[in-house]
Amino acid sequence: MHLEKPNLIKPASKASGLIHQYEDEKMTKQKRILIVRQDRIGDVVLSTHIPREIKKKWDKSFVAVLVSNYTKDVYLNNPYVDKIILYDDIAPAGFKNFFKKVKEIRSYKFNYALMLLPSERINYMLFLAGIIHRVGVGQKFYQFITFAKGVSRHKYIPLRHEADYCMDLARRIGIKTNNITPEIFLTDEEQNKIIKIRSRAKENGKYLIGINTTSKNSAPNLPPEVYLNLINRLKKNESYQVVVTDYEVPEILTDIDGVEYPNDRLALRRSIINIASLDCLISSSTGPMHIAAAFGVYTISVFCSLNACSPELWGPIGNRNKIILPDDNYCGHNCSRDPKTCTFAGKGGISVGKILVALKEFIEEKENVKAPMVYEKLQKVFVK
Repeated sequence: MHLEKPNLIKPASKASGLIHQYEDEKMTKQKRILIVRQDRIGDVVLSTHIPREIKKKWDKSFVAVLVSNYTKDVYLNNPYVDKIILYDDIAPAGFKNFFKKVKEIRSYKFNYALMLLPSERINYMLFLAGIIHRVGVGQKFYQFITFAKGVSRHKYIPLRHEADYCMDLARRIGIKTNNITPEIFLTDEEQNKIIKIRSRAKENGKYLIGINTTSKNSAPNLPPEVYLNLINRLKKNESYQVVVTDYEVPEILTDIDGVEYPNDRLALRRSIINIASLDCLISSSTGPMHIAAAFGVYTISVFCSLNACSPELWGPIGNRNKIILPDDNYCGHNCSRDPKTCTFAGKGGISVGKILVALKEFIEEKENVKAPMVYEKLQKVFVK
């Protein structure tokens, strides 16, 4: 008598098919949200509250971010983000990589997309990826023809913070919150590195005073010569260890005796650790300022009063800080009103003296508090 061998392949295939079918149904019913922020470091930091607030409302949701390769470090180790998708591998021209990215995004079966920065290319990409509910900024024609919803900023009246404007897109899909505090999450190893840096500074009786001198024309800024003057004056105080935090340090500020340059040509994630270790960061309105604020590091920031550059729109969130502005009548008189060329020079501008006064007030505040404050911001990080 001939007995057929049992066919084990077909049942396995059926089981596999049922599993895939179940996963597809689960993904279809689940809230699957893609947050797109493809620009600079500071802007990405100011989007980090959105995944947290989404998960608070829909804890079983799937949340992904579409960011550049350089800024992905801001979202590493974030417990509210299930997937980081990179934007950089799409060539500026040509369709091959474009449709490859469309296919990748489609595979996650997103049903919501929040486009925090207007982009025609990304709008078409998400449309072709089959994301039904897409929300962008403004009322662009390309959004209209692809049935994307727009959130208006009403010409920035009333003026609110950029992080709050970003939250408007999440509010459009049902997230009700006013918590716009940014967060960056560290691993245990990274936290230990900060402890070692802080312990060494404490043993030497030093306050770590960071200075970030560049802004890549993203905001009005002091010229390198003024920062050089500031560094030289800070060096005279034996309680200060000056730390220049720039990725590319201006030539005039390099190789200054007694000054540390821990972030020179360093990867962003390692730079984040060094910024989180500081007692204070002095800078213009730039990415490192927002990184410092996310860790509760005190910041002293030079700002312009023009609406497009104002601290109301771009100021640090979540930390103690000091904003230094030029005099009320400075803009339009001693300034060109062009943020890319403004240096706060001249009468009524921003001087080194104003910055030193702000730093002195901060140090006095720390020393007058009975409880030790050296590890205050670290404790804030560790309880997250």
